[in-house]
Amino acid sequence: MGDAMRVLISLLAAGLLSGAVYAEGKNTNTESAENRTEVTAADGKKASSAETNKSEDAVTVIEATTIALRGKPYYPPEFTQFDYVNADAPLGGSINDWAMGTFDNFNPYSQRGNAAKGSSYLNDNLMASSSDDLNAYYPLIAEKISYNSDFSAITFHLDKRARFNDGERIKPSDVKFSFEKLTEEGLPGLKAYYSYVDSIELLDDYRVKFNLKTKDKARMMSLCGLTVFPEHFWKNHRLDEPLKEPPVGSGSYKVADYKFGKYVVYERVKDYWAKDLPVMKGLLNENKTKYDYYLDETVAFEAFKAGHIDKWRENIAKRWATGYDFPAVKDGRVKKETIKHDIPLRAQGFIFNVKRPQFQDLRVRKALSYLMDFEWMNKNLFYGQYQRVTSLFMNTDYVAEGLPSAAELKILEPIKDQIPASVFTEAFTLPKTNGTGNIRGNLRKALRLFKQAGWVVKNQKLVNEKTGKQFEFELLLVSPSMEKVALPFRNNLERAGIKMTIRTVDTSQYMNRQIEHDYDMIVGGYGPFPYPGSRMNQQFHSDSVKSGFNPANLTDKAVDYLMDEMLEVQEDEEKLRPLGKAIDRVLMHSYLMIPQWNISSFRVANWDKFGKPEKTPKYALGDSSWWIDKAKLDALDAQ
Repeated sequence: MGDAMRVLISLLAAGLLSGAVYAEGKNTNTESAENRTEVTAADGKKASSAETNKSEDAVTVIEATTIALRGKPYYPPEFTQFDYVNADAPLGGSINDWAMGTFDNFNPYSQRGNAAKGSSYLNDNLMASSSDDLNAYYPLIAEKISYNSDFSAITFHLDKRARFNDGERIKPSDVKFSFEKLTEEGLPGLKAYYSYVDSIELLDDYRVKFNLKTKDKARMMSLCGLTVFPEHFWKNHRLDEPLKEPPVGSGSYKVADYKFGKYVVYERVKDYWAKDLPVMKGLLNENKTKYDYYLDETVAFEAFKAGHIDKWRENIAKRWATGYDFPAVKDGRVKKETIKHDIPLRAQGFIFNVKRPQFQDLRVRKALSYLMDFEWMNKNLFYGQYQRVTSLFMNTDYVAEGLPSAAELKILEPIKDQIPASVFTEAFTLPKTNGTGNIRGNLRKALRLFKQAGWVVKNQKLVNEKTGKQFEFELLLVSPSMEKVALPFRNNLERAGIKMTIRTVDTSQYMNRQIEHDYDMIVGGYGPFPYPGSRMNQQFHSDSVKSGFNPANLTDKAVDYLMDEMLEVQEDEEKLRPLGKAIDRVLMHSYLMIPQWNISSFRVANWDKFGKPEKTPKYALGDSSWWIDKAKLDALDAQ
C-alpha cells in the first residue's frame, strides 16, 4: 500500500495548495458558450473591445499554457527545460534499485494487496509540476487550458500527439473515464473531495471540459494533476481491485519483466511521444530500472554495500552516523552526501483522538507533551540529526513567531473566547530537557496540569479523582520501527502513573481504523503545507471528520471559522499570511498532537556511476535528472 498512499498524497497535494491564479495568454469574453468573442490580452491588461465591457460581473475565459496558484509561474510559457536538468544528458543504461516487503499486483489504487513499487509512474497526468516550483502546472498530456475567470469551469486541450504506450491516442473520453474511475473505484475520500465537479463535457476530439459546483481556484487546479488511464484497458478492470497483469499506461515507462514478490523491471517506452516536451527533457534518462524486493532493510543495505543496489536514500539516523565506514565509501566508489532542501516540512507527532474522553481536556494534552523527551531521543536515538516540529508551516513564510501581530489579533478577535488564552499571552514553545534523561522538572509541571484537570497520583498510578480509574490509552502503529521511539515515551508515562499500550497492525487494518477514528493515539502528520489552503481545510475542518483525513477527529467551531476565512482570501497574500500565522498559532496551542521531529535535508549515498546536473531542485532530491555516466561506470567496472 505504500505506493497507494503516495498516490493519494500526491493527488491531494497537487490540488490542495492554494493561491491566486496567474496565466499568460488569451482572454475571452463569454456571454454564452455558443457566442464567444476572442480578445487578445497577452500583456495582462483589460482589452478595450466593446464586447468585453458588457458587465462588471461578466465571466471571462482565460486561455493559457501555464498556470500558477499564486503570482506568476516560475517558468514562462516559452520555457524549454527545467533549470535542474541537463537537457543533453545521454539516454541509456540501467539502474538497480530496491523496495521493501513484497508485491502482488500493478494497481497502486487497489484497496487490497501490495502494488509494485513504481507502478504509480506508469501513467502521466494532464499537466506536470516542477520540482523547483510548487506553485504551477505546465503542459504534458494537455497542451493548454482555458478556464472561467470565476473558476467555475476548466477545459483541457489535449496534445494531438499524446499516446498511450500501446500507440492508442489519448482522447477526451479517456480523461472523463479516468475521473469517473478514480471517484467511483479509487481510494477512500476521493469521491468526497472531487464532489465539487458538477459535470464533464466532451467538446470535440481534443477538448474535455469540467464544470464545477464550487468556485475555488485551488480545487479547479487540482484537476490539472489528474492521472489519465486508457479506457480501452481499464474498462475491463476495477480500480479498487489488485491488477495481476501489467497495464497499458500513458507514462514514459512500462513493465518489461517481473516476478511477484521478487522483482519488477521497467523499461522506457519506445518512441514515447512526450520525450521532447520541456517538462520531460533531461528527466528519467535510464533505459531500465529494476526494483529488487527485500524483506529486511538491513539485508537490502548490505546489498547496496556490495554494489547490487545503485543508490540509497537513508532514513535511519544511526546507520547514517555509523554504517558508512565500508571500503567503497573510503576509496570514493560510493559518494555520501547530505543535501539541504527547501521542501515545506510535514508536522509529525503523536496525534490525539480528541474525541476520546481522556484527551478532551487541553490541560491533559499539554501535560502529556511534557513527558516526551525529544532532546534525549535526538541525542541517543537520532545522533543529533533531527529538529523538533514547532509549527505546521516549517520551511515556509507562514510560521507563527512571538506574540500575535496586530493583523493576527484582528483575525482572532471574533473567536477570542473560543481558543486557548495562551494564544494571546505566550509564544508557542515546547518543553525541553538537557538530554540526560532527567525529566523531574517536566514531570512536576505535567502532574500539576493533570491535577488541574482532575487526575491525581495514588499508589503510583495516575487516576481520575471522581472515578478512581487509571489514566490509560493505546498507541496504534503501522510501522514496527516506530516502536523503539514509542518506548522511551512510554517509560516516561509510567513515571507519571500512566499506562500506554502499544499496538502495531498491518497497513490495511491501520487504514481502516484511521478512517473510522478507531484509536486513542496514532503517529501521524499534517501537511506538508506550502500555503494555508484547501488541504489544510481537509485535515482540520469539521466537515472533513468522516473523510478519514482529519486525524485528530477535530470538530471545533473556532477552527472552522479560521478555515472558512482562509478559503476566502486565497488570492490575497497580504491577508493570507497573517491568517496562516494565526491558524498555526491556534492549532499549535491546542495541542492536537505531541510534536515529534523532522529534517531539512536528504541523506543520500550512491555508487559513483551517475552524472548529475549542476543545480539541485529546491523541493526534491532531483535523482530523476541523474544519468548513467559511461566513463564513471567503466572506471567502477575496472576496480
